[in-house]
Amino acid sequence: MLEVKNLTVEPLFHGLNFRVSRGEILTLMGPSGSGKSTLFSWMVGALSADFQARGELWLGDRRCDTLPVEKRGLGILFQDALLFDHFSVGQNLLLALPASITGPARRDAVLQALGSAGMATRYASDPATLSGGERARVSLLRALLAEPQALLLDEPFSHLDKTLRSTFRAWVFDTVRARHIPVVLVTHDEDDIPAGGKVIAFSHGQ
Repeated sequence: MLEVKNLTVEPLFHGLNFRVSRGEILTLMGPSGSGKSTLFSWMVGALSADFQARGELWLGDRRCDTLPVEKRGLGILFQDALLFDHFSVGQNLLLALPASITGPARRDAVLQALGSAGMATRYASDPATLSGGERARVSLLRALLAEPQALLLDEPFSHLDKTLRSTFRAWVFDTVRARHIPVVLVTHDEDDIPAGGKVIAFSHGQ
């Protein structure tokens, strides 16, 4: 369970509360500047000093807003894949693995992840040779290999064409639900809302 309790971020919004269960995808919608990405910045521990925040972030029975970034257990996926182009696809994914996975098991974990995304032959590929959809899949795999306890998706489909967007969106939703982790999605497109999913609509000051 991911929970935000009584969060106020001055001057954007006041008294925000929501819960996201394991395997659930909550969608946040609203105009640019209403606070959606700022909320994500607060959740991961990177809120700009321009804003003042009051509230609590919980993952299960653990309060996280008082912890440093690396201790919070949150993964985040942005619009842009943000891959390291001087590393291979496999090396990009190896960087995400927890230190507790050692030796040959590290490569095996990456190969298994690539196989799950239909990219089993891409371990040694240069990221520059990937299509937009492939880069997006690698970016999500990298976020998941870090074993986050919750995942934040910041408009991850916005740069994809309509057909690819639909296919990738379905794959993302299936993948994160299979991991049974809570997910918060920011989008401007109503087509991105999962069927039957909860939606929070942001507006300026609310």
